[in-house]
Amino acid sequence: MEPIFVVTDSTADIPKELAKQLGITVVPLKVHFSNETYLDGETITAEQFYQKLQSSDELPTTSQPSPMDFVETYKKLADGKPAKIISIHLSAALSGTVQSALLAKEMVKDLGIDVHVFDSKKASYSIGIIVVGVAKALREGKSFEEALYLTNDLIERTQVYFLVDTLTYLHKGGRIGKAASLFGTLLNIKPILSLNEQGEVFAVDKVRGQKKAFSKILGYLTDYTKDKKVIAGISHAANLEEAKNFEQLLREKMDIVEFVMTDIGPVIGTHVGPGTLAIMMYTV
Repeated sequence: MEPIFVVTDSTADIPKELAKQLGITVVPLKVHFSNETYLDGETITAEQFYQKLQSSDELPTTSQPSPMDFVETYKKLADGKPAKIISIHLSAALSGTVQSALLAKEMVKDLGIDVHVFDSKKASYSIGIIVVGVAKALREGKSFEEALYLTNDLIERTQVYFLVDTLTYLHKGGRIGKAASLFGTLLNIKPILSLNEQGEVFAVDKVRGQKKAFSKILGYLTDYTKDKKVIAGISHAANLEEAKNFEQLLREKMDIVEFVMTDIGPVIGTHVGPGTLAIMMYTV
């Protein structure tokens, strides 16, 4: 039987130990400060990034992996033998990462490497929660076909909401999508953002203050879960205290069977800015 591998990119914000434990391969994106280039999560940590961001006069830029980055990853995993690979990546509406993976897929096809590339239509750990779910299913003995079905299913069912301190980073980075109408109107307003079916950022609602925002998101999520058990996660951009506060609220309202707290890494952090909080989950 051909081995099956799970690949994602660094914007999935999966904690390193968890990725290692589940055998998930992570291809890094890049973040650029002036003339310095860093590999997301490899040569710069989230903590180092937010410190550097505060002291930098210019907003950093980001870039996706090249097709050859993926080719090398796929070939290394296959190790000269036929292999099957599930490759799940950052929303194609936000990055060219999926396109790089698709080009690489064609370049390794003749080597007997069967790559299935998925546009998660998500960002940060809302990608990671899907990738972890698929990797765990394979560890539990699910077939390749079952894992492919599960990937599509989790992409459709995973809910994600995020709160940003300011829309400036999304605006400057060109990732503001359908939330553009909010820009310039945020005086004490907390925008509740999500990603639509195309993987674009859009505004779900806007409220005054963090408490009201938390309450609104809890309402959306409890309507979605309908008392079912959930697998959940929170990712945050240098905002651990508020992340823990929201975790407590989630645990009071929901039956959480698995939970991950993680940092929003440098590449996603470039586009959402410090203080951002993201909540993601799916029912089981």
